[in-house]
Amino acid sequence: MATTDPYAVFRPRRGVLVARLSAIAVVVAIGATAILQPGGWPVVDRVLVWLLALLLGAGLWRFGMVRAVPDRTGLRVVNLVHSQELEWAQVVRVSFGGGSPWVVLELSDTEELAVMGIQRADGAFGRAEAARLAALVEHHSR
Repeated sequence: MATTDPYAVFRPRRGVLVARLSAIAVVVAIGATAILQPGGWPVVDRVLVWLLALLLGAGLWRFGMVRAVPDRTGLRVVNLVHSQELEWAQVVRVSFGGGSPWVVLELSDTEELAVMGIQRADGAFGRAEAARLAALVEHHSR
């Protein structure tokens, strides 16, 4: 179901679910291993394994936080590690080109920027969100 608000936040659907379920599964599985490991691991080793589980879980959880936040002045793209603020005039084109798993923005400085918040894995919803972003770019480029 597409949103009626053109400035609604762009977020993936399947990617968020997979990322969060994976994060929980990793923390539970590795954490359980640390607790239930036979052979009497030292406490320090158990704590370090728990810390590893939490670190891996946090990394996977981060995949669920990717998004693109449009407003009347521009677009803030939040990917895994990098976040970038763009003015609408900087965005030349929106595409799902080259088999990319997410939308790619062609910028006025000839750079490209992935928008992980709109993913091909979401099928028709992803295509509709890409079209909504393209319409916003078109609207603000006039």
